[in-house]
Amino acid sequence: MNRQYPTQRAHLRAIAITAMRERGLSPEFPQDALAQATAAAAPVAGGALRDLRALLWCSIDNDDSRDLDQLSVAEPLADDAVKVLVAIADVDAVASRDTPIDRHAAINTTSIYTPAIIFSMLPERLSTDLTSLVADQDRVSVVIEFRLSKDGDITGSDLYQAVVRNHAKLAYNSVGAWLIGEGPLPAPAAAMPGMDVQLKLQDQVAQVLSKRRHEQGALDFATLELQPEFDGDAIRDLHADERNRAKELIENLMIAGNGVTARFLDAHGFPSVRRVVRSPERWERIVTLAAETGDRLPGVPDVRGLADYLAKRRAAAPDRFADLSLIVIKLLGRGEYVVDPPGAEAPGHFGLAVKDYTHSTAPNRRYPDLLTQRLVKSVLAGRPSPYSIPQLEQLAAHCTQQEDAANKVERQVKKSAAAMVVETRIGETFDAVVTGASDKGTFVRLLTPPIEGKMVSGERGLDVGDRARVRLTSVDVDRGFIDFSRV
Repeated sequence: MNRQYPTQRAHLRAIAITAMRERGLSPEFPQDALAQATAAAAPVAGGALRDLRALLWCSIDNDDSRDLDQLSVAEPLADDAVKVLVAIADVDAVASRDTPIDRHAAINTTSIYTPAIIFSMLPERLSTDLTSLVADQDRVSVVIEFRLSKDGDITGSDLYQAVVRNHAKLAYNSVGAWLIGEGPLPAPAAAMPGMDVQLKLQDQVAQVLSKRRHEQGALDFATLELQPEFDGDAIRDLHADERNRAKELIENLMIAGNGVTARFLDAHGFPSVRRVVRSPERWERIVTLAAETGDRLPGVPDVRGLADYLAKRRAAAPDRFADLSLIVIKLLGRGEYVVDPPGAEAPGHFGLAVKDYTHSTAPNRRYPDLLTQRLVKSVLAGRPSPYSIPQLEQLAAHCTQQEDAANKVERQVKKSAAAMVVETRIGETFDAVVTGASDKGTFVRLLTPPIEGKMVSGERGLDVGDRARVRLTSVDVDRGFIDFSRV
C-alpha cells in the first residue's frame, strides 16, 4: 500500500484528478454551477406536452446507475408491426445554454467513469435527480417515436415532448439473464403487471433491428471491459464486464432512435452533430489478419466483408473472439463528431453500417446529446437553430478532443487499478496478444488476467494481432504503467 494514501480507492481518486487536470479536464464544479444546481427545480409539465405517464415505461441500465437518460416502451400494431417510443430526459430545461452548469459541461463534454469515482458532466442534483428519469416520478422528456414493420423497416417516425413516468428501474445483468431463461424476472418488473410481456416485446423489436443492421453489414464485436471489484476501499480482483441480451436490447433501440433524430433534423432543414467512424485507418492490417486464418478480404474497406469475416471467426474460435474484436476495433480507428449541414450527404458510421447517426439519447452524460436536444426542441418550438454551423463545427471538434482525453483518463486509472492487482506478480510470464503497434510503442493484452501493458523489450517484429509470451517486468501505479518483456 502506498503510505501517502489511506486506501487504494483514495489513491485511485487522486490519480484520476491529476490525470484530468493534465488533459485539460475539470474534476470539480465551479461554485456558480453548484449554486445554480442548488436553486434548480424539476421541469414543470406545460399544457402542450403529451401525457404518456400511463404507458409501461421502464429503464434498463447498470446496476448502480442513477443518471437515467432514457426510458423505452413498445406497443404492438396490426400486421405484426410495432410502435417504439424512447423517452429522453429533458436536460436542457434545467441546464440551459450559457448558464454556469452549461459552461462547465462544455469543458469536459462527457461524464468520466473511473474505478474509484465518477466525474459527472452535470451536478448530481441534476443528473441523479432533477434530470434523471428516476422510478415513480413524473418527468418531462423528448420522445422519439418510430414504427417498425415485421421485416425491420422503419415506416414512420416523429419527435415530440411528453410527460412520462418510469414504472420499473431495471438493470442489465438481471434482465439479460431473465431474457435468456437463466434468471428470474427482476422484482421491479414483477411488481408491475404486464412488464414481463413488455420486456419480451422490446427484446423482439431489438432482435429485428439487429438482424436488419447486420444484413447491411453492421460489425458485431465481443468486448471485455475490465472492471475492478472493491472490498470496501481495497481492490479485491478484476473482472470482465461482458455484453448481454439486455445491453443489446438498449443498444439496438438507441441506434434506431439516434437515426430517427438525425433524419428528423435534416428533414426540418436543421444541421446536426453526427457521430461517425470513417473508413478503417489500417485496413491493410485487417486484411493481413484475415489471411493468417485463411480468410480473404478485399483490398479496399468493405463493411459487409468484414462483418462476414468476424461472424466466421466467432463461430470458429469463440474463446479468442474477444481478442480479435479488440484488435479490429483499434485498427478501425476512433469515432468523432462532425457537423452535417441540412441537405448534405450524411457522413455515415462504418462500424454500425448506418448512414444517419447522431448522439441524442444520453444528455445527462454527453454534451453532443445536449446540443442535439437543443436543436430538436428548437424545431418543435418553431424557432431557428440555436447554433450556427461554424459554432457547431467548433463544438464538434472540441467534443471529439475532450472525449479522447476522457477516454485516456479512464484507461489510465483502470491501468492503475490493474497495476495494484498485479504488482505482486512481477517476474511471472503470461500469454498475450498484441493490441497496438505504432511509433508510440507496442502494447499487449494478457489472456488471463485480461490486462493491457506496454512491451519495453523484444517488441521488434510484432504487429497487431500477433501472439507472444511475455514477462511482467515492472509496474508504476501512479502512472498506470504495466511493462512487459518478450520471453
